[in-house]
Amino acid sequence: MPTQPQPHQPPGSAPRTPAAPATGAPGASVASPAYDALARLLATAPAPLTVLTGAGISTESGIPDYRGPAGSLRHHTPMTYEEFTGSEEGRRRYWARSHAGWRRIWRAAPNAGHYAVEALRRAGFVSGVITQNVDGLHRAAGTREAIELHGGLDRVICLDCGRVTAREELDGRLRALNGDFTGTEGARINPDGDVELPAALVRDFRVAPCAACGGVLKPDVVFFGETVPKPRVRRCFDLVDAGHGVLVLGSSLTVMSGLRFVRHAARAGKPVAIVNQGPTRGDDRATLRLDLPLGTVLTDLAHRLGAPLPPH
Repeated sequence: MPTQPQPHQPPGSAPRTPAAPATGAPGASVASPAYDALARLLATAPAPLTVLTGAGISTESGIPDYRGPAGSLRHHTPMTYEEFTGSEEGRRRYWARSHAGWRRIWRAAPNAGHYAVEALRRAGFVSGVITQNVDGLHRAAGTREAIELHGGLDRVICLDCGRVTAREELDGRLRALNGDFTGTEGARINPDGDVELPAALVRDFRVAPCAACGGVLKPDVVFFGETVPKPRVRRCFDLVDAGHGVLVLGSSLTVMSGLRFVRHAARAGKPVAIVNQGPTRGDDRATLRLDLPLGTVLTDLAHRLGAPLPPH
């Protein structure tokens, strides 16, 4: 099995630095019976909780979500696995748009919510993290063992030989083939790292093959319509089984890839707490439900439970 590279910083880009911290004194803006119940659940649970995060935890880092009030699915249809694998034109469109946008995703910094999740994990209130995000921000905040359910934009895999390489390496090769690739500033960025581009820029873009075998390169992420690898799903179920319950942070749970873990926990009689701005598909399974900004809520929880925030 190929080894996966450690996350890289794109060449020529600024290093990741913390996003603005949550403001306000701990507890000042989140006091509510549901919030108090969430704090009690974490403090008194006989075993740590499993955290499941979605795009909502990264919006405070400047990365848009898919389904919130300004979600990108209102303006953008993400690449599907069928389109990418079945068409050279589809692959050119993906790589052109992704080449223009992925560095903007990778320059994003962890925000207060990411650091608070890591603080709760270090303090023993959280057993592990499953994330639906591909932005690598949990790893950047110190949660190195977070299970990236849908993969990571910082890695590339060859569909022919299975070789996994760093996105940084491919970025250099695409720059050599396509020059500065100008005309992309100010374009709309999407959660999957691509941007809206004029058709002419896409048409003229040159795609790089695998450097080892000449095969087709794909980002090491799960496209819409693609199946999450079974061993990864099993690891997630094992994490849910080992925990006292599930804490959902910033996910609408619209797709089954995340919702199944909530349903699994609920069937086992485990508590399910959901913190998300807007309704979710798992609300009917929720023991606790909060509609509040994650950075503020999670920072407050860390303070309230005596979980020191990691240095950043």
